[in-house]
Amino acid sequence: MKQPVIIVIIPAFNEEKSVGRVVRTIPAGLVQEIVVVNNNSSDQTADEAVRAGATVLDERIQGYGRACLRGIVYAQQRQPRPDIVVFLDADYSDFPEEMTTLLTPILNGTADLVIGSRVLGDRQRGSMTPQQVFGNWLATTLLRLLYTVRYTDLGPFRAIRFDTLLALGMQDKTYGWTVEMQVKAAKQGFRATEVPVSYRTRIGHSKISGTLKGTVLAGYKILATIFRYA
Repeated sequence: MKQPVIIVIIPAFNEEKSVGRVVRTIPAGLVQEIVVVNNNSSDQTADEAVRAGATVLDERIQGYGRACLRGIVYAQQRQPRPDIVVFLDADYSDFPEEMTTLLTPILNGTADLVIGSRVLGDRQRGSMTPQQVFGNWLATTLLRLLYTVRYTDLGPFRAIRFDTLLALGMQDKTYGWTVEMQVKAAKQGFRATEVPVSYRTRIGHSKISGTLKGTVLAGYKILATIFRYA
């Protein structure tokens, strides 16, 4: 792929303290556009993203998947359309400077989807809760048993060819977004791989793993998504 058009989609809900840092840490010149989807934030997330140089879209109905889908609609209408889309969280738990490593398998033509694996990489102590670690292990084990694909992580830091992304027909609007992508890629025979990525304690409080309700709902949705497509 020669001189591909790459854009980054960052879903963001009340991440005013971190989103600007995330945007500014993306390697200069690597991507053509950084899109922050402001997912009904009640703080200054949108303003901070604009100050950092991002394009800001609004998705007023909360939901991680909804925000990602809003970004995809924008990408479809963009001229020129992207060749590759990178998804990245707004909480500064991932290392945006590792984006080059994430993109390499797609750029060299060996993968259509690349997952940044926190399990294979350098994970800061306490950056993932015990329930996250267990849930991740359970989900990836089920993926191996049901779909004969080997993943170690459902990490949100990922890159995908845009034509592949559209072919998947993504639908989930909440917590099942990441695993839906991996399940559908397996079922449709797309080439997927993982690369090690670093992971640190996020800035601010997690709206999912930081609450019992969020943890239960996310776990249920992830498992339901895995079995739905089996």
